[in-house]
Amino acid sequence: AQQGRVREKVYGKQKIYFADQEQLPAASDAELRGLDGEIAARSSQLQALQQSCRQMEAELKDLNSSMPTPEIAREIEALRKDCASYTEKLERIKSATNHVTPEEKEKVCREQQLYRREWRRRKRMATELLDAILEGYPKSKKQFFEEVGIETDEDHGVVLPATT
Repeated sequence: AQQGRVREKVYGKQKIYFADQEQLPAASDAELRGLDGEIAARSSQLQALQQSCRQMEAELKDLNSSMPTPEIAREIEALRKDCASYTEKLERIKSATNHVTPEEKEKVCREQQLYRREWRRRKRMATELLDAILEGYPKSKKQFFEEVGIETDEDHGVVLPATT
């Protein structure tokens, strides 16, 4: 500081030393513009590198969250076994000789329609009969059903099958 190479500033009990910038040569406007251009180029290069780094970190995160190779190999082997068993089952079904013929299927469908119609008819008759009895009955419908011991389809969660 006494030789003039560095400068000294005193702030209370503290002293700060820094380079004397007056001894440095002054930069020309062309040099300053060149340095500004270099700063801009380096800044854009930094942004490109940071973006690339973010992409690589995202890819790394995806790779770390995916299954490791040995686990994938085990999964593929299990899927192949499942596929083989399903293929075998399909072949057994295709080669089975006890297929239902279209005539048998039609017969079963007609019988189902007949039984469904009969179920509806009988349910309607029972409902009409019970409604006629309940007109002169002093208690509620629920109490009457409990006294007589009537169980309805709804009590057991039974639903009439839809027509096909």
